[in-house]
Amino acid sequence: MVGEAYASSSMQRYSGEPLGSRPHIVVLGSCKVGNFVVSTPVLKGLRARFPDAVIGFLGSEITADFERAFPGIDWRHSWDDPSPGAALLLHKTLHHLIERHGPIGLAVNLDGFNPVTCCLVPALEPLYVAGGALAENRHHRLPWGELPQQRFLADADWDQPVFLDRYRSLFKSQYIAELFCQLAFVSDHVDPFAIELPAVQPSFPVPDLLIHCTTARPAKLWPASSWVDVILYAESLGWTVGLVGSAPTLQQSAYNAGCLETQLLEQTNLIDLRGHTTLIELAGACQAARAMITVDAGPLHIAAAMATPVLAIVGNDSEGVGASPIRLWMPRCPAASRTVSEHSCAFCGDQHFKNDDCLVPGHPCMAGVSAQQVINWLAQIVISEQLANSALGVSNSIQKMD
Repeated sequence: MVGEAYASSSMQRYSGEPLGSRPHIVVLGSCKVGNFVVSTPVLKGLRARFPDAVIGFLGSEITADFERAFPGIDWRHSWDDPSPGAALLLHKTLHHLIERHGPIGLAVNLDGFNPVTCCLVPALEPLYVAGGALAENRHHRLPWGELPQQRFLADADWDQPVFLDRYRSLFKSQYIAELFCQLAFVSDHVDPFAIELPAVQPSFPVPDLLIHCTTARPAKLWPASSWVDVILYAESLGWTVGLVGSAPTLQQSAYNAGCLETQLLEQTNLIDLRGHTTLIELAGACQAARAMITVDAGPLHIAAAMATPVLAIVGNDSEGVGASPIRLWMPRCPAASRTVSEHSCAFCGDQHFKNDDCLVPGHPCMAGVSAQQVINWLAQIVISEQLANSALGVSNSIQKMD
């Protein structure tokens, strides 16, 4: 039996081998919303390549509703459950799932620099591993391997132009979803740029414009005064504007809200929707909204997946240099656009974006994104809507004449 072969084999680096009939595959995800969104092509690719597989997902409490609803996942469990006894429950659950579905043929770690998921991989005792992992003895990392689909994981320059030069024969872009598909050897089975998410319409009327102002990394925050100018402009158009995010207490503790959101609520007619949606309902809200404006954070990826016109406010210059690793993370779809900062700063990139705060006094890269640039984008959305409505009116008139 295939399962017996897995159980008697040492953990090996995956090189695209077949996995036999009805293989048991486990994907390990991150606690970041954007990471789950860009993981969906890998899940689709694994399902396309191994249609009879049982695919499990070890993910996060934060993205659990997306994980439960995603059609390519057969079972899921959280590795970051904070409740008492969660570690023991995880161990028992995995033991039960392996008894039920057989030993794990392939573990795909999409959060391969997280020490928790790297420790979990050898505990799963898979035959093959794609992505970061500790070796079976837990004393050191499992060697990356020599194939380019394996070797690139050890590269320090994922977001640098030289990275694509090194791997041009392998990658069409530096988009993280494409990199994930390559490490799992499913790039021939899925379009890594086609992101789809489950969505549920929220119970409240969705505002015309949704905004998201906070992020776990304060180097990517935009000034409150600029947000106020944009919100007031949208209100002058007659648009309603809603503020989305986690519950206010979580916004303060985890996403560097400070007094930013309070200022916006006090100075504008902003509708406070923080904590009012699950992630799936946020996807539904994005689907119903006319547009979204957000800093570099999870809602950017959700809105782009919903084909909602979305502007990412990033402190990056025209060449992509700046506060955000946009070569890796900027959505590749027509609905998504980004700002261009007038100030070029490479300090974050030089630190491989491991710095939380801005390293330069005055935060010039984000200050270099003017409110007028964002207003101009919003004005173009209005013009596009008017043109579309005009074309629809002409088409309806012609049909009536016929």
